[in-house]
Amino acid sequence: MKVRVLVRPKEGILDPQGEAVKSALPALGFEGVNAVHVGRLVELDVESADEVDAMCRRLLANPTIEEYEWEVVG
Repeated sequence: MKVRVLVRPKEGILDPQGEAVKSALPALGFEGVNAVHVGRLVELDVESADEVDAMCRRLLANPTIEEYEWEVVG
Protein backbone atom coordinates (compact mmCIF):
# COMPACT_ATOMS: atom_id res chain seq x y z
CA MET A 1 0.00 0.00 0.00
CA LYS A 2 1.20 3.52 -0.73
CA VAL A 3 1.18 6.18 1.99
CA ARG A 4 1.80 9.90 1.49
CA VAL A 5 3.13 11.95 4.37
CA LEU A 6 3.04 15.76 4.21
CA VAL A 7 5.42 17.51 6.62
CA ARG A 8 5.42 21.29 7.07
CA PRO A 9 6.49 23.88 9.64
CA LYS A 10 4.08 24.44 12.52
CA GLU A 11 2.11 27.68 12.62
CA GLY A 12 4.31 30.43 14.00
CA ILE A 13 7.61 28.70 13.15
CA LEU A 14 9.95 30.65 10.88
CA ASP A 15 9.82 29.30 7.32
CA PRO A 16 12.75 30.85 5.40
CA GLN A 17 12.03 28.85 2.22
CA GLY A 18 8.41 29.97 2.27
CA GLU A 19 9.46 33.60 2.74
CA ALA A 20 11.94 33.36 -0.14
CA VAL A 21 9.24 31.99 -2.45
CA LYS A 22 6.76 34.63 -1.29
CA SER A 23 9.29 37.39 -2.01
CA ALA A 24 10.13 36.01 -5.46
CA LEU A 25 6.57 35.60 -6.75
CA PRO A 26 5.82 39.32 -7.35
CA ALA A 27 9.06 39.68 -9.33
CA LEU A 28 7.70 36.98 -11.64
CA GLY A 29 4.38 38.75 -12.03
CA PHE A 30 2.37 36.79 -9.49
CA GLU A 31 0.54 39.17 -7.14
CA GLY A 32 -1.82 38.58 -4.25
CA VAL A 33 0.02 35.78 -2.46
CA ASN A 34 -0.20 36.50 1.26
CA ALA A 35 1.64 33.48 2.66
CA VAL A 36 3.74 30.56 1.44
CA HIS A 37 4.65 27.49 3.46
CA VAL A 38 7.18 25.05 2.05
CA GLY A 39 7.05 21.48 3.27
CA ARG A 40 8.01 18.10 1.98
CA LEU A 41 6.15 15.09 0.69
CA VAL A 42 7.33 11.60 1.61
CA GLU A 43 5.85 8.59 -0.17
CA LEU A 44 6.16 5.19 1.45
CA ASP A 45 5.33 1.77 0.05
CA VAL A 46 4.42 -0.28 3.12
CA GLU A 47 2.76 -3.59 3.86
CA SER A 48 0.64 -2.05 6.62
CA ALA A 49 -0.08 1.50 7.74
CA ASP A 50 -0.06 0.48 11.42
CA GLU A 51 3.30 2.10 12.17
CA VAL A 52 3.19 5.13 9.87
CA ASP A 53 2.34 7.51 12.70
CA ALA A 54 5.31 6.24 14.73
CA MET A 55 7.58 6.64 11.69
CA CYS A 56 6.45 10.25 11.36
CA ARG A 57 6.99 11.05 15.03
CA ARG A 58 10.39 9.35 15.28
CA LEU A 59 12.02 10.08 11.92
CA LEU A 60 10.06 11.85 9.19
CA ALA A 61 9.05 14.97 11.15
CA ASN A 62 10.55 16.98 13.97
CA PRO A 63 7.53 17.28 16.30
CA THR A 64 9.00 20.35 17.99
CA ILE A 65 8.82 22.53 14.87
CA GLU A 66 6.88 20.51 12.30
CA GLU A 67 3.42 19.07 11.88
CA TYR A 68 2.48 16.20 9.62
CA GLU A 69 -0.48 14.47 8.13
CA TRP A 70 -0.62 11.24 6.22
CA GLU A 71 -3.01 9.30 4.06
CA VAL A 72 -3.21 5.94 2.36
CA VAL A 73 -3.42 6.51 -1.39
CA GLY A 74 -3.31 3.03 -2.81
